[in-house]
Amino acid sequence: MIVFDLSCTLGHRFEGWFASSEAYADQIGRGLVACPHCGSVGVEKAPMAPAVPAKGNARTEVAGPALSNALPPEVAKAVRALADAQARALKESTWVGTDFAEQSRAMHYGERDHATIHGQASPDEARALVEEGIPIAPLPFPLAPPDELN
Repeated sequence: MIVFDLSCTLGHRFEGWFASSEAYADQIGRGLVACPHCGSVGVEKAPMAPAVPAKGNARTEVAGPALSNALPPEVAKAVRALADAQARALKESTWVGTDFAEQSRAMHYGERDHATIHGQASPDEARALVEEGIPIAPLPFPLAPPDELN
């Protein structure tokens, strides 16, 4: 896993975890990375401080609160609840990969049985589904396809 500091066009900073630099580039290119603060997909890497290990004889005390950039407790609780809800929903649905748009249409038009599914759709595919009146919703947190998991 690789962690990048990211920022959106409105200046919101957040962290993103990716399987590799190539996975980051792919997800950015497909508009799959959105700002958790405003939903903007205009996201790019933000400058990051280099990871410099401390000397063996260096003091380890930290002045001030150790997690000054931590989320407020009520926000952290809400994010955890949302992540738990997504995990439960995914557990009860079927991964259809890049066939998501096709499978959603087939169910909507009665060509296959209704089922709870999740998968990948390009922004254009998602927009077309919504315009056709097919109910879909983006996942609030990024999801790695099952075949890309460790």
